[in-house]
Order: sequence, then structure tokens, then C-alpha cells
Amino acid sequence: MGPDEANNLCVSISPPPGEPGQHETSPELLYSDFPPVDPSAETPVSTRRPRRLWRVPTVPVLAALILVVLSSGLFVAVDESGQGESVAAAASIAEEVVVFGELPAPSTTVTTTLPLAAPAPRTRPSAPPADERAKVPIVKIGEIRIPKIGLVHPVYEGVTLTVVDRGPGHWPGSAVPGQLGNSVFAGHRVTHSHPFRHVDKLVPGDEIIFVMPNGTFTYKMTKQEIVKPADTWIVNPTQDATLTLFACHPPGSAAKRIVIRGVFSARA
Repeated sequence: MGPDEANNLCVSISPPPGEPGQHETSPELLYSDFPPVDPSAETPVSTRRPRRLWRVPTVPVLAALILVVLSSGLFVAVDESGQGESVAAAASIAEEVVVFGELPAPSTTVTTTLPLAAPAPRTRPSAPPADERAKVPIVKIGEIRIPKIGLVHPVYEGVTLTVVDRGPGHWPGSAVPGQLGNSVFAGHRVTHSHPFRHVDKLVPGDEIIFVMPNGTFTYKMTKQEIVKPADTWIVNPTQDATLTLFACHPPGSAAKRIVIRGVFSARA
């Protein structure tokens, strides 16, 4: 075999196409696509972000995702429903709110006169007691003061003798001091504490003051009258705020009655 033939044999040492071993990839081709890593060499840091691999979620994961979505929708619906109810409630409250700016400002002055009397009497005095000695509760309602005669005395509710023996008694049903109408009080002149002993000394303009739980009311004496015991008309109601004090007359006798009239003056 000559030299040329030997060279041809060296070139054709690879198996012919179709022979065993022809399909195997050359190690050089593998290295060119995926070069081997040298442990001693530094690995270059890539500036590219790694690509994320998306995986198809499993059935349990899908079920959990669906449940979360449905729950979120339910929460939104409930929240919107609650918000609607809150708006409606706020609207109803707003309708009930009174605008204070539209109301008249309260007065800061002290009233010293009573309002005008009503067209019809506001009080109706009771009939005289059938039993003058009837036992009734003793109820203190205030105090009477007459500076002219130095009188300061509690007043009570009722005109039976069991009450008047304690002090001046208010005729039930008549106006109370400070009220529109005729405020009537009976009292003794010579027995017990004899609070009305010197009422005959009063002259027009003298003050008669009542200290009550709701205020202090001052009347001014207007006139004096002498009437019969049967003249119960002295307790009749009046349109204005007036006062009537009465007692036996003359002192020590029940033959007549002395009547002191007054008209409301001021409130403190």
C-alpha cells in the first residue's frame, strides 16, 4: 500500500453514513452549545433577570382561588349594603335635626311682670269646706312677708281651721302667688299666731310678698273692704294677677270679715 492510500485510510476512519456510531453527537458540538464550567474560573454575573416559569395550578389551588374571589365579591356586596343603610339612616336623622339658627334666641332679661290675662279665668276656687274641723294634711307651700306690719310667716294649703290655726291658708283652686287670677288666703287676727292682726293698717301701695318655690312674687295693696261672712264672692277668679287676704273683723269677733286686695307688681 502506497503513501496516498495510507492517507486516504486516515481520512476515512469515520464510519460511513448509516453505520453504527454515526448518530452520536461529537463532544465538540456539546461543548460548543454548553461549554464546560471551570471550577477555578469566576462565574460571570448576568445582568439579565431570570425568566419565571409559570406552572398550571393544581385543582386544590384553583378551588382555593375561586373561593377567595367569591368571598371578595360577597364582602364588597355586604359593605355596599351597609353603606347604603348608613346613608339612609344619616338622611333620616338629618330630617329630624332642628336648625338652632332658625329658633328665637332665649331672653336674658328677668321678667318683672306677668303675661296678659287670658279672656277666661284660668282658676276655679273650690267650694267652702263642709267641715271646718276636718283633718287634712298640713302642707307648707311658701312664706308671706308684709314689711309694713313686720309679718314673716309660713303659708299652707287649705282653709279649714286645722290649717289656718297653723298660719295663713291658701284657698284650694284659687290662683297661687305669681299666677294669673285671684290668689286667696285666710288667716287669724287674735288667736294662735294671729298673722293678720294688723292688716287693717295697710294702705294702697304697701307691699305684700310671697316667697314660693318657683320665685318671689310681690303684690301692692290696692284697697280694704269689710264684708259679711256669707260674701264668698270675694274668692271669685279675676282676669289679672290679684291677691285677696281676709280675716275676722273686728278683732276678737266673727261678725264680719276684713278683706285686703292687692295686684301683682313684680317677680324676683
